[in-house]
Amino acid sequence: MTSHLKYTAVACAIAQAFVAQAQAQDTTHPVAEVVVTGNRFGAVDRASVGSFGEASLFDTPASITSMGRTQLQDLSIRSTTEAVRFDASVADAYNAVGYAEQFSIRGFALDNNYSYRKDGFAIPGDTQIPLENKERFEILKGIAGLTSGIATSGGIVNYTTKRPTNALLRSATVEVAERGTLYGTVDLGGRFEDRRFGYRINAAAADLHPYVRGANGDRQFVSAAFDWQITPDALLQLDMDYQRKSQITAPGFQLIQNATLPTGVSPKMLLNDQPWTRPVTTKDSNLGLRFEYKLAQDWTATMSGNKHWFKRDDFTAFPYGCSNEGAGYYPGYCGNGDYDVYDYQSTGERKTPWGVQALVNGKFATGAIRHAVAIGASYSERHDSFGDYVYDYVGYSNLWHPLVTPHVAADRVTGPVFERRSDEERALFAQDVITLTDQFTLHAGLRHVQIKRSEFTDGATSDASFLLPQVALMFSPSRAWNVYAGVSHGLQHGGVAPMQTTNENQVLAPQRSHQVEIGAKAALDNGINLSAALFDIRQGLEYTDANNTYVRNGRETHRGLELTAQGRATPALDWSLSLMALNTRQQGTGQADIDGKRVTDVPAFKSVAWVQYAVAAVPGLKVDGTWQYSGKKAFDTENTVFVPDYHVFGVGASYGMKWGATNITLRARAENLFDKFYWRDVTPELGGYLLPGAPRTFRASAQFDF
Repeated sequence: MTSHLKYTAVACAIAQAFVAQAQAQDTTHPVAEVVVTGNRFGAVDRASVGSFGEASLFDTPASITSMGRTQLQDLSIRSTTEAVRFDASVADAYNAVGYAEQFSIRGFALDNNYSYRKDGFAIPGDTQIPLENKERFEILKGIAGLTSGIATSGGIVNYTTKRPTNALLRSATVEVAERGTLYGTVDLGGRFEDRRFGYRINAAAADLHPYVRGANGDRQFVSAAFDWQITPDALLQLDMDYQRKSQITAPGFQLIQNATLPTGVSPKMLLNDQPWTRPVTTKDSNLGLRFEYKLAQDWTATMSGNKHWFKRDDFTAFPYGCSNEGAGYYPGYCGNGDYDVYDYQSTGERKTPWGVQALVNGKFATGAIRHAVAIGASYSERHDSFGDYVYDYVGYSNLWHPLVTPHVAADRVTGPVFERRSDEERALFAQDVITLTDQFTLHAGLRHVQIKRSEFTDGATSDASFLLPQVALMFSPSRAWNVYAGVSHGLQHGGVAPMQTTNENQVLAPQRSHQVEIGAKAALDNGINLSAALFDIRQGLEYTDANNTYVRNGRETHRGLELTAQGRATPALDWSLSLMALNTRQQGTGQADIDGKRVTDVPAFKSVAWVQYAVAAVPGLKVDGTWQYSGKKAFDTENTVFVPDYHVFGVGASYGMKWGATNITLRARAENLFDKFYWRDVTPELGGYLLPGAPRTFRASAQFDF
């Protein structure tokens, strides 16, 4: 399947387009109408990530971003990286081109194993998670212990799967971007002759030529979802998908002599450019099942499960350190730009998480007090298999004058692959949303979690249980305003000691986190939506110490203010604004060079603004612009090096028209309009790496809806 799927979706999309044109040519008026496309930015007002089931964002005492399929299409969003840039609380965290999309929320790097969710179930975040079969993209900012169990303190990202449509859906998109990247996708939905059965089919393919020269690759994706309305009270849902992605990865840069930022470099440079370089190849597939039964009026029982398979073959000509100057720098590059090149290989990596959940939702009243309850249980496992990686020095190259490094040891292979780590999580949970009066609502919940981790390399096993409470009181002074205050506890597995540390691959013990949040939300009659949250989150600080040992010592505290606003200034002008002010501190380590310093890779202020204008003189034409600002960020835990702040601008346009029976939407976008160089990501991982932001890029697409 993989040998031919590469161009299948592109070919189908183009074929659909020609079909549309053929149909149009049979009509009397080929281009007779203009189609008004797109909704207001952020028009989705519901999410499933902040509660047990879908709930109104306005009535949920948490800070949540939810983007629907329409917004994803209107903004030409093809990946999570492109989606999160509209939320100031989310940032990149070693998000390297061609590798895994990785992020932080509220300054906390997300856990690749537990912070990314598909319909509420944890899936690996070790590759590009496909959006083609996703109806909604949701971000819960802050601790998610009650609803999700294990997850990092910053929050979680949840992807809601597309379901079959009642009306016939036929949509195709083709796009050209960057250095000749070609992308195509088709979306098919509807009902069979027996209307109890519905289907949704998605397929996509891309020939990848990103802005990093030489980091080329390809990607293929296909998915299917089916509904069976067994009876009016019983619904069975099934979904499955498969993705293959193969691409040369683009490693980050390091400091010159481990002290100063490199200059004269370009975001288009590929430090992984060697004749023997091979792509990182990932294959992942997913199977989801859900059964819902209406027990009685206002009472529903749900059984759901999800199984994920992930496999990766990882190859990199890895740039790290300097051995050509004095005693060398590890990490860091030589003063003249020389850097060591290592042959890194890790083939056959596998992750196989699966989980099941039983849930009962219901409503009842005790006198004048109304209750909306959720009671459930869940069980999940994850099994990680990998071998002993290859990491051999093979020579050196230079930042400004690249060199070819010979590759003579063809017998280098990954050591035996076997299961190295497994996790189990059992949970019982309950939540009651208590409407005390017309103005006061109490959200109270408790999750009991029992976790077990087994390390097969050294035989270590840990087994622990935790109670994770969450309480929030919401006050509604008027129909348009909600104000809330809440306290919550979170739980996460300890970090894994990175490669080249003294305790490499060892896992720290699980740890709790604590959050206090005060917020306000408004849905005003003039169409403006406002949201604000003031939060304080604390957890243990994990870092690589002066002895090159990965430790948890002291704590990190993140205090911040989030503001979002969106609305329609005039019938033709839509706008949105997202701001985050964040104060982070490392404390209690007993090390004067760390205590009181800022957490790495976290700006003190970040903002994103977006405006869209419908041009009255040209019906169907809309133009939009974005502005992103990020303050300076610390490179290291000692705060000896900072990367400067930056502004980035982008513009876009869309034009909708009707050709026969087909709606056609043409879109074009230019990002980083002024081609500014900036460091977008300064991760401390692997000794510390800098990843530059994308240069000026372009894309153009055509969407056909039949």
